[in-house]
Amino acid sequence: MYSQTKIAIPIFQENCKDVIVVAEDCIEKGADILEFRIDALKNPDISEIKDTINEINFPMIATNRIDSEGGSFKGSEEERIDILYECCNLVDYVDIELQSKDEYINRIHDTGVKTIVSYHDFEKTPDLNEIMYIVEKEHEMGDIAKVAFMPQDLEDTLTILAVLSHCEDTIAISMGDLGSYTRVMASKFDSPITFAAGTDVTAPGQIDIETMRALLNMDLNIMDE
Repeated sequence: MYSQTKIAIPIFQENCKDVIVVAEDCIEKGADILEFRIDALKNPDISEIKDTINEINFPMIATNRIDSEGGSFKGSEEERIDILYECCNLVDYVDIELQSKDEYINRIHDTGVKTIVSYHDFEKTPDLNEIMYIVEKEHEMGDIAKVAFMPQDLEDTLTILAVLSHCEDTIAISMGDLGSYTRVMASKFDSPITFAAGTDVTAPGQIDIETMRALLNMDLNIMDE
């Protein structure tokens, strides 16, 4: 049976007007979900953020990425979480990092929004046991686990596929050009979401949406024959 893996496209823009313009383009290109990278906004205003989400009116992940995991949010941790909390009843998913305080993750999760608990390392890929421990902790805290690591060799990318083969409700990504194929292979393991690039590339190795959609459709056609 063909996986129902959804393609999410991140939007990384400095103002909400541009977020809306890029969102329209990404939807037209075939996105299933948009990831609103709130941390990219120059002057994040919660009222404007809410208006933007309502105007776009499309399945969305709200992400306000912490700087230590590749994000750009300049405010305090309390401000960062408050913005995510205010978005909970407007979006389909909220992404919050595992390294956030448990009370913050619980606050988001208790709203009832589907919570993606994430962990990123742009330098290396830990061994399988360590990654499985991280994923287990993420599942304890939220609905979907997400891990993304930078591979040093092909074996590291195979470790990510091993994670996907063992874990349900998990997004596991091997970054960079070496690991880009894992973003497509995610559909083979029923990963709920994979990420592709529209206008903005927010992580190394993201495949453009047109190519990703073509590859997933090709897979569907082969399996139907």
